[in-house]
Amino acid sequence: MPLHSERPALLSSDRHLLPNPSPLLRAVDSHAHVFLGSLRFAPHARHAPDYDATLGTYLDLLDGHAVSHAVLVQPSFLGTDNSFMLDALRAQPGRLRGVAVVAPGTPFEPLAALAESGVCGIRFNLVGLPLPDLSQPAWQALLSHVRRLGWHVELHRESRDLPVVGRQVLDAGCRLVVDHFGRPHGDTAADSGFDWLLGTAAGGSTWVKLSAAYRNWREPLGAEACAAARALLEAFGPGRLLWGSDWPHTQHRDQASYAQARAALDTWIPDADERRRILVDTPAALFGFSTEAMNT
Repeated sequence: MPLHSERPALLSSDRHLLPNPSPLLRAVDSHAHVFLGSLRFAPHARHAPDYDATLGTYLDLLDGHAVSHAVLVQPSFLGTDNSFMLDALRAQPGRLRGVAVVAPGTPFEPLAALAESGVCGIRFNLVGLPLPDLSQPAWQALLSHVRRLGWHVELHRESRDLPVVGRQVLDAGCRLVVDHFGRPHGDTAADSGFDWLLGTAAGGSTWVKLSAAYRNWREPLGAEACAAARALLEAFGPGRLLWGSDWPHTQHRDQASYAQARAALDTWIPDADERRRILVDTPAALFGFSTEAMNT
């Protein structure tokens, strides 16, 4: 599949396609998705939503919850066709950044074109897939391009396999961003993969998203989720933690909402100053958002 297609923008009827100045950075949602249920999904997609998650709906949610900026993540079911996400990034260049999915061996030039459109990293969504051998030449070439562009590698995989793939990303000299608490299950005190993740904090090149706790635990605000958040905060500090809504909460829409996702951070991180750093300072530095208003 291509990195992007040449077809007309799929969001052309959306009023949010009109360019607008970037607002003052008040908070960043570091993990959300936009798509249409009518898009062509990747072969063997493990999930095929039959509803729309449009840019307009998402931006209205951001506005309603005092979240000024966001990072759109390419969903696994769209494969390497990043075109719908790119349409959204081009529509809101000061407000949005993107994380793309690309094939190993992709040349530098098309990746640089993605960067011009607002992409700031690539995602390895490996849930349900064989673990890749990142030592192979095609992967090494891709990781070299990631370093050259100043991007990060976002990793989505159950905690037990984080040491295998995450270590290869870090050894390649790339910044590593780990999704959804590191995808532990149950008591993190007995989770060796989660323990490995905590240990990477000392290297200074790993970030973790406090997001989608419902993918890990039955009670997103329960003792296990809160203990995991405390452990991550103690290890990484607010300077390398991020918050994400995981909107539109695919496969969990019946048990999640944007309001609940935003309120969860207040429970996980009770200190207001630490929350501010997680919502503003840390994502601004990692994703390249300006902390100054572009409109006066």
